[in-house]
Amino acid sequence: MASFFEKLKSSLVKTKNNFSGKIDQLINYSGIYNDDFFDELEEILILADIGYESSSEIISKTRAIIARDNITDKKEVKNTIKEIIKEILKRGEDFKDIETPAVILVVGVNGVGKTTTIAKLANMYKKEGKNVILAAGDTFRAAAVEQLEIWAQRVGVEIIKNDRGADPSSVIYDALQAAKSRKADILICDTAGRLHNKDNLMNELSKMNKIINNESVHFSVYNYLVLDATSGTNAISQANVFNEVTRLDGIILTKLDGSAKGGIIIPIKALYDIPVKYVGVGEGMDDIQIFDPDDFAEILFE
Repeated sequence: MASFFEKLKSSLVKTKNNFSGKIDQLINYSGIYNDDFFDELEEILILADIGYESSSEIISKTRAIIARDNITDKKEVKNTIKEIIKEILKRGEDFKDIETPAVILVVGVNGVGKTTTIAKLANMYKKEGKNVILAAGDTFRAAAVEQLEIWAQRVGVEIIKNDRGADPSSVIYDALQAAKSRKADILICDTAGRLHNKDNLMNELSKMNKIINNESVHFSVYNYLVLDATSGTNAISQANVFNEVTRLDGIILTKLDGSAKGGIIIPIKALYDIPVKYVGVGEGMDDIQIFDPDDFAEILFE
């Protein structure tokens, strides 16, 4: 069975080719680190969905270090860029296990793999020996409750649900009471990914947060945003909307194995300082892992 590092390495092939492969070509072709070199490097970064602000930061720091240390070695130039990206990804606190009993509110737009991610999280926590309950809080999308119920059965965890169209907050309330009475370690709550407009989405999530916060004396509370790596810069706008709507404690990046745009992690971290907690590296139930900035950068530039 492949290790998590090997799975991550395999899933980053497209991103690596789109990103560090082009940087390699530029460094090997140029050999002179002048304005033309940095203009081309900036173009590579922006086309790799690193974003203008993050690209500018990487360029300015790389330029300063090369000038300060009089770097001419091609490997050292590449290593300098890698270390700057690693530093961006490592800002803020390191990964910490959640404190149980815990409530995890999972948000994200439809189509990012939110339901599957919830199932993977439940499976991971159950394998750690934790008592997990799911809450089917997306009562608006057709078949959302049924899909989550199927996953709950496959994983072997309890699900709290209501009829389609029911008030999502009432489902969350019932699930919180069930989690307390069953002495659950972790309650994972699904939410609607798309309502009529942003205000509706904000109101629904605000109601859920209020209900959960009322129970915060009993639980540690975490809000995770699920983003699809294949969506590129669109993921930044999604992060922006949900960051306005609710406090975000972390990001789960899905479909990394099918994307050449895994570098989107960098501008999200730089712009919002939201840590990436987990990454999806395949379709299997075990294909979710803790995000390691060092592993990510090393694989990207090896």
